[in-house]
Amino acid sequence: RIGQLLMANGYDDRKVQETTGVAAGMTNHLQQAREYLEQADQKEPLSTIGRKLLTTLPEMEAAWKEEQQIRGAEQRADDLPRVRLSTSQGDVVVELFENEAPQTVGNFVELVDQKFYDGSYFHRVIPHRVAQGGCPNGDGTGGPGYSIRCECLGDDYRRHFRGSLSMARTADPHTGGSQFFFCMAPLSDLDGQYTVFGRIIEGMDVLAKLQRQDGKTKAPLPADRILKATVER
Repeated sequence: RIGQLLMANGYDDRKVQETTGVAAGMTNHLQQAREYLEQADQKEPLSTIGRKLLTTLPEMEAAWKEEQQIRGAEQRADDLPRVRLSTSQGDVVVELFENEAPQTVGNFVELVDQKFYDGSYFHRVIPHRVAQGGCPNGDGTGGPGYSIRCECLGDDYRRHFRGSLSMARTADPHTGGSQFFFCMAPLSDLDGQYTVFGRIIEGMDVLAKLQRQDGKTKAPLPADRILKATVER
């Protein structure tokens, strides 16, 4: 938004154009991303990050168009489960994709009903990447005591966009349980590898407020946590 404001008022700087283009791409504003990156590229070759994003934009646009069609149908049906996560930085409401990931959604809802997530931490929050939580030990080593199957191995899996909710697992498939992560940005490298089972429909701004943690070393500030999780529908 800052970059748009600057350029709308005549601040014609190549670095600002590229930075705004990258930010637009990371927040699913793909048409704007293409416009800004192409303008910056005409003045001076893009950075590695800008070039990579511009190159992958056609694929991202196709995936986003397909996702928008699916979301449109879901909005018209208006029957998907919803869960509210009241966090230390504000509330997040997620809509769950029971059509494509019924077992993962059922497992998540059951854990919410059991108050499993109440008081748990976001133990791993990586900038431009993920905000991961759901570990009862608070360090990424715990789970519910069982594993569920991946539901991203067929042709109808959902993709990772900013605000997507996906099931964490180990390096081996079918090892998910309770840990999940929110995507800070589109993460196409995870598509078909991890089960996307929902998306944020309220409280997207809360993601940016979560305290950064690498999940390995003790952070200078305490991790944010889920105060309470409730099924809304």
